[in-house]
Amino acid sequence: MSDFDSLNKNEGDAELQEFLMVEKQKAQVNAQIHEFNEICWDKCVDKPSNKLDSRTETCLANCVDRFIDTSLLITNRFAQLLSQKSGGGLQ
Repeated sequence: MSDFDSLNKNEGDAELQEFLMVEKQKAQVNAQIHEFNEICWDKCVDKPSNKLDSRTETCLANCVDRFIDTSLLITNRFAQLLSQKSGGGLQ
């Protein structure tokens, strides 16, 4: 295999890895949206009808907002812990 072939293969591998990472992130977002739907539906919708009343709509919006806030809080906390751990190991 020539250097050119090897370079093309490495670039192709990097592109494939990036594509897979993006697809994995999309799948995670979709899974989280599905989880929001299930939990918030069970919490807020008493009986299904052809349209949402204002109480149900407000409940759903607040429910999703709380989950997003909690997810961001947890993500940021893990990032802090990883940063502290890696920073502490370098000193």
